[in-house]
Amino acid sequence: MNKFIVLAVAALAVACVQARPDAFDAAAETREYKSDLKEDGSYQYQYQTSNGIAGQEAGVGGYYASGSNAYYAPDGQLIQLTYTADATGFHPAGAHLPTPPPIPAAILKSLEYIRTHPHQETRQGQGRF
Repeated sequence: MNKFIVLAVAALAVACVQARPDAFDAAAETREYKSDLKEDGSYQYQYQTSNGIAGQEAGVGGYYASGSNAYYAPDGQLIQLTYTADATGFHPAGAHLPTPPPIPAAILKSLEYIRTHPHQETRQGQGRF
């Protein structure tokens, strides 16, 4: 019986801890919001909420933007994201983002060989047409 009570109390404690972020986030308020749009199409904005969410961005509409966002994950970890967006695409950066595995040494060696040993046609300036 005692084990059942201990397990029930532990389950209730876990449920309360897991429920807190939803209740906390539901009561969040905007603490700061600033926005500026200029006639030349440039803009900037920033915001911050009472539950630790923050963001800012500046750019020229349709051409370029850079900014950052931050918030707390359910496990309490601070997530920070910075980014730029331009003609070459969207470029996010953050410690929480996945990264590709390293390129194997054999592949790097092959690429270096290809770079230093161009095709015969390329060396002579001839094509295969």
